[in-house]
Amino acid sequence: MSLPNDRMTAIVCHGPEDYRVEQKPRPVPGNSEMVIRITACGICASDCKCWSGAAMFWGENPWVKAPVVPGHEFFGVVDEMGADAAAHFGVKTGDRIIAEQIVPCDRCRYCRSGAYWMCEVHHIFGFQRDVADGGMSDFMLIPRTARVHVIPPALSLEDAAIIEPLACAIHTVQRGDVQLDDVLVIAGAGPIGLMMVQVAKLKTPRKLIVIDMVSERLELARSFGADITINPAEEDALKIVQDATGGYGCDVYIEATGSPSGVVQGLSLIRKLGRFVEFSVFGKETSVDWSIIGDRKELDIRGSHLGPYCYPIAIDLLSRGLVTSEGIVTHAFGFADWDDAIKTANSLDSIKVLMKGAHAADGGVPG
Repeated sequence: MSLPNDRMTAIVCHGPEDYRVEQKPRPVPGNSEMVIRITACGICASDCKCWSGAAMFWGENPWVKAPVVPGHEFFGVVDEMGADAAAHFGVKTGDRIIAEQIVPCDRCRYCRSGAYWMCEVHHIFGFQRDVADGGMSDFMLIPRTARVHVIPPALSLEDAAIIEPLACAIHTVQRGDVQLDDVLVIAGAGPIGLMMVQVAKLKTPRKLIVIDMVSERLELARSFGADITINPAEEDALKIVQDATGGYGCDVYIEATGSPSGVVQGLSLIRKLGRFVEFSVFGKETSVDWSIIGDRKELDIRGSHLGPYCYPIAIDLLSRGLVTSEGIVTHAFGFADWDDAIKTANSLDSIKVLMKGAHAADGGVPG
């Protein structure tokens, strides 16, 4: 049954494990705003943690402001533009576009200095409605301060759907400052971890080691260029890394597991004066012996947040076939099938799960 032109289907987050498929008013663009017709929106690990009620999202000062339409891994087609939007964004009706997940304020000290991804106000699509809802809906409003990028027509639906997480992967690898003679360990071969593997391989480190507890994901990591893969449930990760480094430990460790054990493991595997990059979002607090960081190893600890200035790079790498979604995008669902989608995304049966909009092109995505 089709909806009236002023209505749309959306997934609405009301609280932990309380996400509902609802009919909502279709957004209307104001000055320098536009509305896109959603093609697809990925379910991120942070979406799964939010759905399950992780404290960082629902604690004393909750990050989530419900009710809100979730989804920050979206892309779509420009459907309607407000006054001046075409000139403001440099796009036209019918263009395929993606907006970065953060909607910066453009006024705080970080935005004004170019560090917009660290915006003090920090509105992110899919978690707060202060600026706009997220992408798990038929249509979505793109506000004035959003960072927008055009997606080439030749890029497949699956590749277009991973632009956002790929941008995060690129930023993380860049934060690791990977050098030609480095031994790099990437812990966590989830969707973004597997993209990190592909990006890191382009940096040609001396050795690229990937750690995960799912054998199928390790196999995929090897196909993407990992030199050594380790299942820590079955193998001695410390011994393997030390054997590969003359007993010293890895030069760079990227933590992408989302598990506190990934942090503890990394502090053990990394060499003195190494670079530890923390990417993942945790569902609970992590405790470690901080004397390892200072007194014992004098480590360089770096965070990695979002994918600033990396969307054009991601689009270029995908366009040139240097990075691929093949093997990463495993499932797709319509918005009405949210319950099945989140169950699948929360399982080891999937890697990347997409929600497809009603206007997505038929075919091209595994079901």
